[in-house]
Amino acid sequence: MSILKKLGIALVVLLLIVLVAGYFLTRGDIADIPIRDVVGTDPKLEEPDAETIPTVAIAEPVGWGASEVPDVASGLAVNRFAEGLDHPRTLQTLPNGDVLVSLTRSPTSGESGGITAWIADLLMTRAGATGDSANEVVLLRDADGDGRAEVKQVLLDNLDSPSGLAWTDGTLYVANHDEVLAFPYALGADRVSGEPRKITDLAAGGGHWMRNLALHPDGDRLYVAVGSDTNIADKGLEAEEGRALIWEIDLETGRRRVFASGLRNPNGLDFSPWSGELWTTVNERDMLGSDLVPDYLTNVPVGAQYGWPWVYWGQNYDRRVKYPIPQYINYVRTPEYSLGPHVAALGFVFSEEGATMGERFSGGAFVARHGSWNRKPPSGYDVVYVEFDERGNPTGKPIEVLGGFLTGEGTTRGRPTWVEWAGDGSLLVSDDTAGIIWRVTAPYASGQSAIERVTGERLPVRRELRGQEAVFGEDDYARSVTAE
Repeated sequence: MSILKKLGIALVVLLLIVLVAGYFLTRGDIADIPIRDVVGTDPKLEEPDAETIPTVAIAEPVGWGASEVPDVASGLAVNRFAEGLDHPRTLQTLPNGDVLVSLTRSPTSGESGGITAWIADLLMTRAGATGDSANEVVLLRDADGDGRAEVKQVLLDNLDSPSGLAWTDGTLYVANHDEVLAFPYALGADRVSGEPRKITDLAAGGGHWMRNLALHPDGDRLYVAVGSDTNIADKGLEAEEGRALIWEIDLETGRRRVFASGLRNPNGLDFSPWSGELWTTVNERDMLGSDLVPDYLTNVPVGAQYGWPWVYWGQNYDRRVKYPIPQYINYVRTPEYSLGPHVAALGFVFSEEGATMGERFSGGAFVARHGSWNRKPPSGYDVVYVEFDERGNPTGKPIEVLGGFLTGEGTTRGRPTWVEWAGDGSLLVSDDTAGIIWRVTAPYASGQSAIERVTGERLPVRRELRGQEAVFGEDDYARSVTAE
């Protein structure tokens, strides 16, 4: 075959690839339901419309101008706490006020993946999500208290796509994509003081590679959120072993158990100040149209099962999943609060004692919605506040706290990723594609009071009815069971 003919074939193949990529970028399902109707405690769910090729509407990051800042809700102010960071994702504030941030991207994959992986890489590159991972944990310090970090020090490097961070009693926990490590670290130090100790191995990499951490308030248990590899177990259930769940690790014994499962991609973790219960944000499945499926914020009781991949939002069956349906599907939980379809809900925190966001934002949860890549029109690209009632239940619709990321021209200035309380009570927000940590606060606001824990009378002791032999007391309950 002549060189000219070979070049001709190569050009034809290249043209076909460009046409396929263009098809991905221009087609898609347009949402029929206003976003306000698909958020909250009782979202409207459209009939599913399975897609062979996903809707694609990527807002390409263009960055912020030197004097630009996001829009903030009335009564709040925002400034740059730190900038010039290489893809900052998760944040952890230490007891002395120092702030740790992970600089990270997805792990390198040894698999080529073919044309599908090539197109996915093209799309994620356009979204600002690809590139070499810095694999660092950086310490930020605002020593003079002016709301800006003048110290920026690499605390750890040579990591492997680190995300989850937690600290207690001289130990810094870091979750790489495939393991959790414990480093000796004294508050105020510029580096860790010794070699790491492995806490546990984790399912490696995958489509959802972040591994986020939360320490129980008692300090004796560590929770690890691990997302699925695929959309709906497309590679088989075996490939999802150890995924789509939250682990609980006993730090004294090293033993772990599945704390909750059926969670396609759990991310942010925090404990309710009303009940002490663990809550999480979850990214739900794709390719059922722009109106499905809602990402959500929910409580996570021990043993909870949320149905992935077979069902979503309670008892809505995903007919694309052909694996045998397990018996426990009859007992799946319905999430507590919809954050909207494809918003990519990531980091979240509850209001806490000392927060300086003002009375209006003193009893709820703040959620970073990273932003959609597969919804028309785009959703997310903001930080929202979800109000909770006095009993610790979410209510109402999300209120935008930080916005203005989308330009209205098909691009975005950045993508909010994680939220964390700073030592001075302000809210820190990582913006990964812009390399900025934003600081949000209500000027002159005093630190809020602690949210009062909800308590109540214990239920009566369990009784036993014995048919005709049962004898009832004055309270009309059957008497307590006694030894025969």
